[in-house]
Amino acid sequence: MNVLWIFAHPEPRSFNGALRERGVRTLRGLGHHVRQSDLYAMGWNPLVGPADFGHDPRERLLVGAESERAHATGALSADIRAEQDKITWSDALVLQFPLWWHGMPAILKGWFDRVFVQGFAFGVTDARGRTLRYGDGGLAGRRALVVTTAGARPTGLGPRGVHGDAEEVLFPLLHGTLWYTGMRVLPPLVVTGADRAGPGEHAASAAELDRRLRALPTAAPIPYRTGLGGDYGPDLVLRPGLAPGRTGLAVHRT
Repeated sequence: MNVLWIFAHPEPRSFNGALRERGVRTLRGLGHHVRQSDLYAMGWNPLVGPADFGHDPRERLLVGAESERAHATGALSADIRAEQDKITWSDALVLQFPLWWHGMPAILKGWFDRVFVQGFAFGVTDARGRTLRYGDGGLAGRRALVVTTAGARPTGLGPRGVHGDAEEVLFPLLHGTLWYTGMRVLPPLVVTGADRAGPGEHAASAAELDRRLRALPTAAPIPYRTGLGGDYGPDLVLRPGLAPGRTGLAVHRT
């Protein structure tokens, strides 16, 4: 497989940095090809702006329309096109970051904002004019694995933990970004208690990362409902006969 590893941590000598080195080494040892985007090392610009699209800054900027036009005409800035080329090359993405304030670091959010433009990652239609999203889309055919660390204890990020269930905390990324654009999303690897971890915990986390990476080509993805599978009505609401009486994020799983 061709694997693109997106790394968003400011300190390469951190626990995250060690896990990244281990993961890349494991993938290459398994015969996979790996490319990396180390966002802090690259000095990645996370801010969307007119220069992304060759847009005249004196004119009003409509981001969706301008990004789609620039993508279609090859006018996107060179840094965006370079990241899109990596994604196009890839069969799978590994997205690694520390969990800050229940979300990803701003630099990674800005990577998505600038790279996943309309016409490339989303906003595509099929021959019948249907919008392709939630299981379909511009990035369909790829797999995605999120690897994140959190200072919280395991129980605090559990189903009844005060911080919320880890997979639900990550729902905007897993479902709203990766699944929305068509990727098959694997259960995330969430390393808890990272700030207090010692050598034993580090070794256990590295071993679990190895296990996840060995299974990257074949592991069962999260069974999210597809946008075009008939489970949702024209109002984009789950049909009444499915998960009756239930609400919340879990209803979007089969």
